[in-house]
Amino acid sequence: MGAKTALGYQANSALTVGLIGCGGRGMYVSGIFAKNEFARVSAYCDIYQDKLDAAGKKYSGAKSFTKFQDLLASDVDAVLIATPAFLHPEHFEAAVKAKKHIFLEKPAGVDAAGCRRVLNAAKKADPTKRISMDFQQRYGTEYRKAFDVVKSGELGAIKQIRASWMGGGPAIKTGHPESEEKIRNWFFYRELSGDILIEQDCHNIDVVNWFMGKHPVRVSGYGSQVQRKKGNIYDNLSCTFQFDDGTIFNYAANQFGNPGWTDVSETFVCEKGVVNTSRRGYKIYRPGKPVEEAATNYDITQDTVNQFIEGARTGKLENAALWGAESSMTAVMALQACTSGKEATWDKTFNS
Repeated sequence: MGAKTALGYQANSALTVGLIGCGGRGMYVSGIFAKNEFARVSAYCDIYQDKLDAAGKKYSGAKSFTKFQDLLASDVDAVLIATPAFLHPEHFEAAVKAKKHIFLEKPAGVDAAGCRRVLNAAKKADPTKRISMDFQQRYGTEYRKAFDVVKSGELGAIKQIRASWMGGGPAIKTGHPESEEKIRNWFFYRELSGDILIEQDCHNIDVVNWFMGKHPVRVSGYGSQVQRKKGNIYDNLSCTFQFDDGTIFNYAANQFGNPGWTDVSETFVCEKGVVNTSRRGYKIYRPGKPVEEAATNYDITQDTVNQFIEGARTGKLENAALWGAESSMTAVMALQACTSGKEATWDKTFNS
């Protein structure tokens, strides 16, 4: 692999990565980058000194920045954008203009305008750069195997879908000045995170869009805050989506914590069998046959990161922001239904 790739540098050279956003997720995912022998975290950026100090200890010798524009103007090959969700459109657009390989945390945006902004920027992106989004399921080994079974037609068409994220949420941060409250705890404020539907539940929604090969056209739903009283986001909800062919997708989520029990999965009821997928693996049910099972015993974020690094270095390119914005927009549509108490449609949401 000594020959130069189409990207203009040695294929056996380490990909230099700049981290934008040194919070919990940014530090965790950048740590996966750092464990890959073909990548090096060479720069980091945040607006808070305690976050910069922590990143400096972890990535000794890396350059420190307080403005994302300055990091993007540096010579890093790629950027990991792990800022609060409402900032993703601005930071992604700037990274596209800087012509970097981009690894963007989900969602694309917290509202229709933000998703459109990411979509429009993605359409203008340098075709020699890899753009990935951290929708881990699309990259997980067992998820891809289950997807291949469904797409092969062996089980017939998908006739109904059920999915859920019944589990916990992020911890509430304390010990900061009141002036920093909304940014430090951005997840708990709908205008900053997009609520649990857009920030977290977009994972399940993306899997369904992926397996269906399209997005739903309408949705109705309800949400409420009954147990966790922090901020202005729901802590439980239920939605019913419909695709243009009539297929129904039922969805439920909560962030109660559910001691001793969680259900974060997707179930596809097909004509000749049923497929259940999750980050723990998959199960395939066929009439008259033993259940086919495959377990996943690691965090599939590793698959997402490692495939991004390989792709950026060797020219295996993708522009995941195109479908990532679509899945994020689907979650925006669902939130509009829940907050309005009325059915929301794709066309009205996209143009809102």
